[in-house]
Amino acid sequence: MTEKTETTLSSDVSEVRGQKLAILREKIGDVYPAHFHRTMTNAELAEKYADLEADVETQDEVTVAGRVYSSRNSGMFMDVRDASGKIQIFSHKDTTPEEARDLLPLIDLGDIIGVTGKVRRTKRGELTINAEKITMLTKSLLPMPEKWHGVSDVEIRYRKRHLDIMTNDESKLRFLQRSKIISGVRRFMEGEGFLEVETPMLQTVYGGATADPFKTFHNTLKMDMYLRIAPELFLKRTLVSGLSDKVYEINRNFRNEGVSTRHNPEFTMMECYWAYADYEDIIGLVERLTETLALSLYGSTEVTFGDKVINFKGPFKRVPMPDAVKEATGIDFLAIKTDEEARAAAKAAGFEVEKDWTWGECLAFIFEEKVEGTLIQPSHVTHFPKDISPFAKEVPGEPRLVERFESYCNAWEIANAFSELNDPEEQRRRMVEQLEQAHARGEKDKQLDDEFLDAIDQGMPPAGGLGIGIDRLIMLLTNAPSIRDVILFPARRNKAD
Repeated sequence: MTEKTETTLSSDVSEVRGQKLAILREKIGDVYPAHFHRTMTNAELAEKYADLEADVETQDEVTVAGRVYSSRNSGMFMDVRDASGKIQIFSHKDTTPEEARDLLPLIDLGDIIGVTGKVRRTKRGELTINAEKITMLTKSLLPMPEKWHGVSDVEIRYRKRHLDIMTNDESKLRFLQRSKIISGVRRFMEGEGFLEVETPMLQTVYGGATADPFKTFHNTLKMDMYLRIAPELFLKRTLVSGLSDKVYEINRNFRNEGVSTRHNPEFTMMECYWAYADYEDIIGLVERLTETLALSLYGSTEVTFGDKVINFKGPFKRVPMPDAVKEATGIDFLAIKTDEEARAAAKAAGFEVEKDWTWGECLAFIFEEKVEGTLIQPSHVTHFPKDISPFAKEVPGEPRLVERFESYCNAWEIANAFSELNDPEEQRRRMVEQLEQAHARGEKDKQLDDEFLDAIDQGMPPAGGLGIGIDRLIMLLTNAPSIRDVILFPARRNKAD
């Protein structure tokens, strides 16, 4: 006899479960009832009876519900888990009526059941319910992944996240922590006096960042629209309105670009704008936020990531980009006057640069190549080239640099911030220049956002602006090596591909 394949076995198991479902329908009628009233969760049960001694039985009757994760001695002992934890169920002829015991052969791992019974603690110290009534709530037609190893196939983990979380406590904890982190960001921002607002995801003109958008078509309006690549321009218009001096949004952005361990086409950011502040104020905001989040998760500012210990205790290291490049390569960009000299210096140092790159593009490229990978502990890199920062104010006395910083940790960029440009004439000039560059690159859909420029003409107060990549920050705080590990349902290829 040939050995059964995994696919055949799975099919056989599903067939058996289907047969059990038919028997259950005949035996009890509704196998998928609309509601079930439990009296407490498993975690509440564990907390209430934490002091119950071993080999003690109470007369307290409780009702719980959850998924069956293990079954021993023909169902006499079952482990049932809800979202909060596990409880052991004991079914025996001395305590469990025959009607309930008759269900045990029809219950499989993965089924969801309700149980009513008395609470006791076994001689071995296991909190247990002596089942008096068992209710079938959901018959599972598919087998559970192997209970000790869970889902080991990475592709299946991401495509069938429900199985990953169902069998992998580390994944479950990570998504619980994600929720806690996002809630923590909201509490922190509100505590700092920021007002949460919502801006459009569908936009007629995309902007606020340099990225390829996802394009769609509105049937009623008969016009092309784009999923936002950043909320910046609408948030600044909100600042102009005077609704609040501090606004923020936890937003979903969409960029039609590459996928990697740190990039997903759909991702989450927290972006905020603070009137009458500058990038120095924003540096302090970033340090307070990350420190607060680490403390809320672990009670410490020290976080383990892989084989590193990262300390989010502020103040973080600060270094201007030209100084960092000079220290790493010996090239003093502040002493270089022209684009041609910058390209020549880069080539002389062994870097391959494009023939049309500007002074600032050369500086930023060498920084990425030689410095970025060394920034393991939280660090702020300041004084970016104006060439690559169209919305930031110039550094006084050095017009080629702007008041911008990016925060790095584990060699990743996690935050980007400016002293925001609010000179309407300079803003228009830079956006027109940016548009011309985009058209030269073949981005024919790129348009000038006249409504944003009209708002800036009305007058925007001086402000500091910040964008934090929430997914990357969660990766760092939860020891996740890939962005797919912190996004519940990450972008995947079609299964056929």
